[in-house]
Amino acid sequence: MATKTHVIVGASLAGASAAAALRKEGFDGRIVLIGEERERPYERPELSKGYLRGEAGKDVFVHPESFYEEHGVELLTGTPVSELDVTKRQARLGDDRIGFDRLLLATGATPRRLVVPGSDLDGIVTLRTIDDADRIREQAAAADRIAVIGGGWIGSEVAASLRQLGHDVTMLLPTQNPLEHVLGAEVGGMYRQAHEEHGVRIVAGTTATGFEGGARVAAVRTADGRAIPADLVVVGIGAAPRVELAERAGLAVDNGVLVDERLETSVPGIFAAGDVANAVHPHYGRRLRIEHWDNAKRQGRAAAANMLGQAKPYDRIPYFYSDQYDIGMEYTGLASADDQVVFRGDRERREFIAFWLRDGRVMAGMNVNVWEVARAIERLVASGVRADATRLADVRRPLEELLQAA
Repeated sequence: MATKTHVIVGASLAGASAAAALRKEGFDGRIVLIGEERERPYERPELSKGYLRGEAGKDVFVHPESFYEEHGVELLTGTPVSELDVTKRQARLGDDRIGFDRLLLATGATPRRLVVPGSDLDGIVTLRTIDDADRIREQAAAADRIAVIGGGWIGSEVAASLRQLGHDVTMLLPTQNPLEHVLGAEVGGMYRQAHEEHGVRIVAGTTATGFEGGARVAAVRTADGRAIPADLVVVGIGAAPRVELAERAGLAVDNGVLVDERLETSVPGIFAAGDVANAVHPHYGRRLRIEHWDNAKRQGRAAAANMLGQAKPYDRIPYFYSDQYDIGMEYTGLASADDQVVFRGDRERREFIAFWLRDGRVMAGMNVNVWEVARAIERLVASGVRADATRLADVRRPLEELLQAA
């Protein structure tokens, strides 16, 4: 029997996790892991945190350098894939072609660009890669004033890290609080207060309409007529899934590569995982495209199992974490900013759990500087049990009481 070849396009966390899982699950064929970046696969969360602050060194890699050779994984870095031929089952790399039996797309996402007058000036950057983080740290060292556009996770974490390095930082937000579109005004207000306590200036309720400067940016123009001085601007306004390769190959695409609950695309034998995958989620009964570290890691593993025919649905409840200043948090579930928020613990000391309820059911929970509870929160969310808000808020009642009711 001919040796099978499984190709992974995207040397990302999802891709590297899938390669490792293929070997762990007993696949003894050829594995080719292909990435555009010159670095071997690494994890992105620290790029806006410890790595940006120069604390983590380069220990952000998914596996040691020796892992790939030791496990028989052909790692091709600095190698873009230009075309997928789904009929011939081939991936094209320049003049070379690699045939495959199964293929995983783990091409991730790319930062959204702010296309306004002056957006081509030097000193306007985004954060996605190690090189981006290095560039921001280096340019920040020479900058007098830094503006961060966007109050999502990337913008908030970058602003916190740059302020911790002692830089002059202004955040420009379309809402009144950082993360308000995700966490609502009450929890978002906690993050605004923390940023302001640490000296970040918040310019809220407006957007960037252009940039001023000669060769290099000197100021950000806003919709309400202000000019915010800045000789370095970090734009963090979200990311778009990298679907170009999938589109050219004829795969179904809509806000990502469309996959079923087993992460298989519209073309049998081709799978997608991580930031690029828009997957049917069994628990929520709809499609979700999740841009988080935990999802990329676990979807990569699940995709590997399904590439080997194990037919495992991916039903992990969404999870992510963030660290800003002295606020460490974990968020489990999927809520909207309009859901009822119930607090359990000490909000003044920033040691609490926030629960989001919809029709009496826990949609999500976020533990802030409270640890060893994420698993219990996950079980509450997955159970769909109706929860009494008063009992949820009562720290004297263990969460296990609600879990028993589930």
